[in-house]
Amino acid sequence: MAKEKKDALTEVSDEKETKKAKKEKAEKSDKKDKKKDEKKSGGIGKWFADLKREFKMVTWPTKETVMINSGIVLGTIVISSLFVGLLDTGLLELMKFLLSLGQNS
Repeated sequence: MAKEKKDALTEVSDEKETKKAKKEKAEKSDKKDKKKDEKKSGGIGKWFADLKREFKMVTWPTKETVMINSGIVLGTIVISSLFVGLLDTGLLELMKFLLSLGQNS
């Protein structure tokens, strides 16, 4: 009788271990499936949703601000190009002068 009880207890504990192992295996499988779903849903749709959310957070400048900043940029370009042009012309004239000195001697 004691042996039968022992066998019954062993069977019950084996069943519990089997159920526990199956449950753990199912949980691991669920985690893998969730990761796969996250990867699939994290594609182009998620990218567009994030893009839309980012655009809502942008503070767009007014027309006046754009015009002022554009004027500053264009003015800086004109001044810089004049400076570089004058520097180029000056160095060219210096080279001509130095070459003429070398030819006369």
